[in-house]
Amino acid sequence: MRLVIIDSGGANIASLRFAFERLKCAPIVSADRDTVRNATHVVLPGVGAADDAMARLRRAGLVDVVPALRQPVLGICLGMQLLFERSDEGATTCLGAIPGSATRMRAEPDRPVPHMGWNQLRIERNGRLLDRVESGEYAYFVHSYAVAVGTATVASCNYGRDFSAVVERDNFLGTQFHPERSAATGARILANFLSLA
Repeated sequence: MRLVIIDSGGANIASLRFAFERLKCAPIVSADRDTVRNATHVVLPGVGAADDAMARLRRAGLVDVVPALRQPVLGICLGMQLLFERSDEGATTCLGAIPGSATRMRAEPDRPVPHMGWNQLRIERNGRLLDRVESGEYAYFVHSYAVAVGTATVASCNYGRDFSAVVERDNFLGTQFHPERSAATGARILANFLSLA
């Protein structure tokens, strides 16, 4: 196995690397096009703004590489949103591997934005990332934008409105939450990703 975490400048890369190391997998952190192409598994992490993240991917020459990958690709948090066509954050054109867009979450007096903390998953249908994960399990979220429930959604969450918590389309998969910070549930999801051929 050759797992590559795309070096997108996100602050969660170290904790993500340690989470995979706990699963006995030593990831490579790289933004090199050939290294990413030759991986067996690719993770696209993300923390921050969509337009900044897309600018980093453009500078690395990865905007055309990532959507063309055929191996399993896992987008995490902002990385999941980048797999979609666009984000309302800066009216950003994203990678377009999955149809749809990320929109700003609406703040309410009892629901501040960003949505930050533990929230429950609701399984919508069977998904490859969700083996041994059940509805009602908790995951750790930190985000201000979200993707509506759609055809790629395999698990959702509610924070004033339903949104996609886990998505899958072909070899592209994503979690809006941070599995590396989601205790046993997150570890199972990362292990499920590693088990994909």
